[in-house]
Amino acid sequence: MDGTETRQRRLEELGLLHALSTGRLPTVSEDGLLSVPESQRAAPKPLGPELSGETALSIGLQVTVPFLLAGLGLSGAGILLNYFQHWPVFTEVKDLLTLVPPLVGLKGNLEMTLASRLSTAANTGQIDDPREQHRVVGSNLALIQVQATVVGLLAAVAALLLGAASGQELDAVEAEVLCASSVVSASLAAFALGVLMVCIVIGARKLGVNPDNVATPIAASLGDLITLSLLALVSSFFHRHRDSQYLTPLVCVGFAALTPVCVLIAKQNPPVVRTLKFGWFPIVLAMLLSSLGGLTLNKTISKQPFQGMAVFAPVICGVGGNLVAIQTSRVSTRLHLQSTPGVLPLWMKKCWPNPRATFCSSETNSASARVLLLLVVPGHLLFFSIIYLVEGQSVPNDRTFVLLYLLAALLQVTILLYLAEVTARLTWHQALDPDDHCIPYLTGLGDLLGTGLLTLCFLGHWLLRDEAGLDGTLEPAPGPS
Repeated sequence: MDGTETRQRRLEELGLLHALSTGRLPTVSEDGLLSVPESQRAAPKPLGPELSGETALSIGLQVTVPFLLAGLGLSGAGILLNYFQHWPVFTEVKDLLTLVPPLVGLKGNLEMTLASRLSTAANTGQIDDPREQHRVVGSNLALIQVQATVVGLLAAVAALLLGAASGQELDAVEAEVLCASSVVSASLAAFALGVLMVCIVIGARKLGVNPDNVATPIAASLGDLITLSLLALVSSFFHRHRDSQYLTPLVCVGFAALTPVCVLIAKQNPPVVRTLKFGWFPIVLAMLLSSLGGLTLNKTISKQPFQGMAVFAPVICGVGGNLVAIQTSRVSTRLHLQSTPGVLPLWMKKCWPNPRATFCSSETNSASARVLLLLVVPGHLLFFSIIYLVEGQSVPNDRTFVLLYLLAALLQVTILLYLAEVTARLTWHQALDPDDHCIPYLTGLGDLLGTGLLTLCFLGHWLLRDEAGLDGTLEPAPGPS
C-alpha cells in the first residue's frame, strides 16, 4: 500500500483536515476519501495491540525465528552460488556473476518493499476489508511485475557496461543470453515471492503478529534461493540454445508485451500509480549499487586470496539487507501511525540523530535496533557453522578469519541500522513514503558494503596468513557442537 492512501486515511481518522491547507500532503480527490461525513468518520485509532505492547523481548521473540530461517536460506544460497560458479554458463558468460547481486537484490528492491508496504497497510487496518484487500493485492503484484521486468533488463545492461568498462570484450550472443536470463528470472521470482508476501502479511495480521517482524525475513529466506536457482537454470537453458537465433529476442519481446497489461492492472489503485510514476529512482539506484558489488565479486571470486568468497557473499549481504529492512519497515509503520507526512514527531525532531540515541535510548525503534544488532554475531556463527559443515576445508575456518568476518558483519549492520533511521526521517520530512524510498537504497548499499567488507576480510586474512608464513590455514576454530 502506497503512503498516499495511508495518509488520506490518517486524515479521516484523526480529523486533521486543516493539514490540507499547509500544502504538504498530496490531494487525491477521485477516491472521495476526504469528503466523508463527520458522523461517519472514525475516531482516532491508537496503536494496535501488536505494536503498543512491544518490548525488546517480544520483538526478539518475533524476529529471531524468521531471521534464522532467512539465514538458513542465505546459507543455502551461498552454497549454491559456490556450486553454480563452476557451471559452463558462469565460466563462459563472464558478466553473469556481476548480475548475481543486483538480481538477487531485487528481493530488497521489490519484494521487501512490497512486504513493508503491505505490513504498514495491515497495521493501519487498510486491508481488513475484503474488497479493498483484493484491489490492493492485485495492483501491488502487477506493480512489482512491471518493476521486475524493467529492472531485470537494466541490471543486465549495467552488467554488460561494467564488464566492458573493466576491459572485457562484448559478445552479442552472450549479451542476448544475459538479458533474457535476467528478465525471465526477475519476473518469475517477483511473482512467486510477491504471492508469498501477500499470504504472509495477511496471515500474520489474522494471527495478531506484527507483519513488520516476520514478512521481510521470510522474503529473504526464500528470495535468494529462488532467484539464484532460477538464474542458474534459465541462463543454462538459454546458453545451451544460444545458436537459436530468435529464442532470446522473442522471450524478451514476450515479457515486454505483458508489461502494458500489468500497468493497466496496477492503475486500478491510485496510490500504486504514484509509485509506478515516481518510484523508479530508488530501485534503479539500488540496482546500480548492487551491480558495483557484483563487479567486485566477479573480479575477485576466482583469485587465490578470495577462494571461498562466493559462499559468504550472499550471507553477509542478505543478513544486512534483511535486518535493515525489518528496522525500516518498523520505523515507517510508526511514522504512518503517529504523524503526518512532512512533519516529524516530537521524538524524531532531528533528521540526523545522534548514533547513541539510535541504539541506546529507551524509544521503541532504539530497542528494536539493539535487538537486531544483537542477532548479528550468534546468527553469523550459526550460518558459518552450517557452511563449514557442508563445504569443509574449501572455506577459511581459522579464528582469525572468523573474527574478521564477524567484525565486518557487525560494522555493516551498524552502519545500515543508523542509516535506516536517518533515511526514514529524511524521506518522511519530504512527505515521501519510507516503505518505497528507503528499503531499496539500504539493501543496495548493504550489498555494496557487504561485498566490499567481505573482500577486505579475505584480503586481510590472506595478508596475515602470508605474514605468518603459513601455506595452509591457521589454527582452526572449534567446529560446531
